[in-house]
Amino acid sequence: MMVLLLLFVFAAVLDCVAPSTEVCNNNFLPGAKGDQGQIGEEGDQGKLGKNGPPGLSGVSGETGLKGEVGHTGKMGPIGDKGCKGDTGLEGPTGLKGKTGTTCDCGRYRKVVGQLDINVGKLRNAVKFLKKVILGLKETEESYYLLVKESKRFTEAAMNCKWRGGTLAMPKTSNTNQLMADYVTQAGLTRVYIGLQAQSKDTNGTSNYVYADSSPLQGFAAWSQEGELNSGVSPTTNSSCVELLSTGAWSHVVCEATMFFICEFPKSRRGGRRGGRGARS
Repeated sequence: MMVLLLLFVFAAVLDCVAPSTEVCNNNFLPGAKGDQGQIGEEGDQGKLGKNGPPGLSGVSGETGLKGEVGHTGKMGPIGDKGCKGDTGLEGPTGLKGKTGTTCDCGRYRKVVGQLDINVGKLRNAVKFLKKVILGLKETEESYYLLVKESKRFTEAAMNCKWRGGTLAMPKTSNTNQLMADYVTQAGLTRVYIGLQAQSKDTNGTSNYVYADSSPLQGFAAWSQEGELNSGVSPTTNSSCVELLSTGAWSHVVCEATMFFICEFPKSRRGGRRGGRGARS
């Protein structure tokens, strides 16, 4: 009896303990999947990342349209005289002319003789005009006119150009002496000539150029002071050159005003010589 009672109590205890362990268990089964939530607000812009590696070179673009023609540049210096061309082919023989009439040769000779006399008088008049009225000097190649108007170098150059020539260029000793005598006879001591220092070379020395853009080479007539400065850069604005009555050259400030000599080349056409009209 006692044993049965203990068994009954033990069974009751077991029956109580079993459901309590089931209630205290923390393991839950997953529930069903819920509905999709709403899209959240757009976040702040992130920081700029580092530059990535450069991409591959792109394909060359199409050739652009041809541009407009640019402005005409300044005229360059006159080139050297070209070689004489070959003799042309002989032309066809002309038609036979009509028979001429008998001429009075004596009468025509008289007319021609009178024309020769008139031409001689005209030549003497031209010489008088050049040497006495205009006071021109001349060589085989050019005429020279001393202009007694005080001007700066650039103004003097423009004045000679307006007259149809250039500032005088003493490229030989004979021409230089003729111009020096011209200055002396006029009672002057110095005049502008067409020579000026231009660009410098690698050694810092100045290159001198005549008014016709040809370089100074061969003959030069620097004074003792000018000889010392001709190989180096002259002082500021002293790149112009003057001819003294002694025949020597010297540097001068280009803004100085003084008289000047113009040069007019002679033209040769059909065996005759005639200078371009120098305006007085």
